Amino acid sequence: MNPNSRLGILYLVSGPSGSGKTTLCRRAADAGIAQYAVSATTREPREGEVNGIAYHFLSIDEFKEKVDAKEFIEYANVHGNYYGTLKSEVITHLEAGRDIVMDIDVQGASYIRKVENDLLQTCIVDLFVMPDSEDELESRLRNRMSDSEEVIKLRLENSIEEMARWNEYTYLLISGNKDDDYEAFRNILLSERKKVSRIQA
Repeated sequence: MNPNSRLGILYLVSGPSGSGKTTLCRRAADAGIAQYAVSATTREPREGEVNGIAYHFLSIDEFKEKVDAKEFIEYANVHGNYYGTLKSEVITHLEAGRDIVMDIDVQGASYIRKVENDLLQTCIVDLFVMPDSEDELESRLRNRMSDSEEVIKLRLENSIEEMARWNEYTYLLISGNKDDDYEAFRNILLSERKKVSRIQA
């Protein structure tokens, strides 16, 4: 047994739109703590978003072709658009011992927990990021200045449903300020690495 040999950890990070989950995952990836799994989506890019970095932006036909080819670990329709996780963004990294952070909606996280794949089930750790109030959440969504009023209302409605599912997760992070959130997030990621159960026999 080599204590330096281990599988990677797949961190499923969920929370309502505006909770800061994407920022936490991106910051961990920028710090070199983990790889960021870039999701695929059929939604239109926001200003400044780069294909392959923010998301893999696909047409509906392209997305459905990949579904038919079984290239996704999971996918779902969220806020009227398709989102999914490509196998190519996850499996190889986990086998090589690289940790993955994935910001994912509650539907996707629920689906991944049920996937009949021993590797994934061994590697999953899940965390829910919860804003400290609905008012704070609405303020964050409006401060983005990137969504229409209709989209903001839809996201708020969906967020209330998502927040009711926090108890499906192993960890709960109540969001305060960005630096404190990241420190708590980072500590969870690093402590998970130390578990003896992570070591490959």
